[in-house]
Amino acid sequence: MTTAVTTASYPIPSALGSLEAYVSAVHQIPVLSVEEEQALARRLRDEGDLEAAKALVLSHLRFVVHVARGYQGYGLGVGDLVQEGNIGLMKAVKRFDPDQGVRLVSFAVHWVRAEIHEFILKNWRIVKVATTKAQRKLFFNLRKSKKRLGWMTDAEVTAVAKDLNVSKREVLEMESRLSGRDVGFDAPTDSDDDHAPPAPIAYLEQVDADPAKLIEADDHDGKQLDVLHEGLEGLDARSRAILERRFLGESKATLQDLAAEYGVSAERVRQIEANALKKMRNLFLA
Repeated sequence: MTTAVTTASYPIPSALGSLEAYVSAVHQIPVLSVEEEQALARRLRDEGDLEAAKALVLSHLRFVVHVARGYQGYGLGVGDLVQEGNIGLMKAVKRFDPDQGVRLVSFAVHWVRAEIHEFILKNWRIVKVATTKAQRKLFFNLRKSKKRLGWMTDAEVTAVAKDLNVSKREVLEMESRLSGRDVGFDAPTDSDDDHAPPAPIAYLEQVDADPAKLIEADDHDGKQLDVLHEGLEGLDARSRAILERRFLGESKATLQDLAAEYGVSAERVRQIEANALKKMRNLFLA
């Protein structure tokens, strides 16, 4: 007869201060036998027993630590990776079916790695380096496939592309992304290093984005529009109508169209237009 598993005597990893203490604590938690795991999983599934869920999670924390340590080369803290992996473990426990004939550790590995992968992709760079499924696969496999430091040879690129079932172009693009690094937009450079590259602000400055210049341009445009309205109001009705029809309407009227409408020659319409524009120009220059 299988004895009931309780968590009362388990160490509480979350109450410990360092990663080393956490790892030591989770390795003190006993590993469940097949019978114990099956009984706990059925209690959780059939009765919603949260104590059973807790026992399943705690007994597999050492497994999450083992998986997380395999992702130490991405510049992120192991403690953060373990925390994300634990989230995946809890999701796996919630979905685990003891009648499928597999151990929880085999079922949970997908969920643990998925949470760790998502955390790495969100935090490894300020700008995302992998968004598609193919890019994600490349991101986590390219380092393992590279046989040396530095840029890959054409033969290595071809081998990686064939192994991961992606194009050579995608391999080269991901290698370029992995070789890059985040740079502060306005990060100061070392004044003693004459060969240090300039900060991006030095060559990516958007000159027309100066707030003072934008306000000045808006103010100038507003005044020009006011002068335009004032100038049109100062013209006689025919001159104003001709300018509006010639320049301000959606469909521009021709000199011949206006000549036929007003019963004058096209040359006369041109003269009226020229005189009206001269008056308007004088207002803008005033």
